[in-house]
Amino acid sequence: MFTLKDATMIYDIDKAEKVYAMKSMNVTFPDRGLVGIIGPSGSGKSTLMYTMSTLKRLTSGEILYNGKSLSSISDSDKQHLRRNEFGFVFQRHYLINYMTAIENATLAATIPMNEARAKAEKLLMEIGLKKNELNHKPTKLSGGQRQRVAIARAMMNNPRVLFADEPTASLDHENAYLIMDRLKEYAKDRLVLVITHDTSIIKDADMIVKIWDGSISEVEMKGEPS
Repeated sequence: MFTLKDATMIYDIDKAEKVYAMKSMNVTFPDRGLVGIIGPSGSGKSTLMYTMSTLKRLTSGEILYNGKSLSSISDSDKQHLRRNEFGFVFQRHYLINYMTAIENATLAATIPMNEARAKAEKLLMEIGLKKNELNHKPTKLSGGQRQRVAIARAMMNNPRVLFADEPTASLDHENAYLIMDRLKEYAKDRLVLVITHDTSIIKDADMIVKIWDGSISEVEMKGEPS
């Protein structure tokens, strides 16, 4: 589904001392499965996610999605991908404070609202929200509960690719594993990319990409180095 060819991202490109967030990355991701992307802070993990999801543009090289270079498609096509084929879970939940959990989860739904509300309720309860919390606004929810709402929102349109940047950072281990079980289930027929510092939550990943100082240092498939 995704292939990176010499993918490079440079910040401060006009300055004498350039900052390489990504250095000639070459890797092919599967069409489905759970992929863990790990590395220290500042290693380029988030930049990789932003460029793959069209939120940022490479300095050089290319990223192919289903055989087509993301740098060659129009802005409207990128918006279509982000709305219909990509889902996002960020470290911050970005919920709207005056909307309930259900309303936040259905915010970008592309299906009729009555169907969206029913689907949101099912998703939210599957990942740990209680029925009496579904109509709570973000200020009445814990950090972990708000993150669950963000995850349900990301799954609402059944995206083919789910990008998750530290999706369990605000959860205790018990709830983190609950979320990861749900993401693993979702990854059976879709691609889920999880950026994390916590290697324990991606122990069941189908593929692990290790990043160091902007470069891919190692790729493991199903626990075996390749």
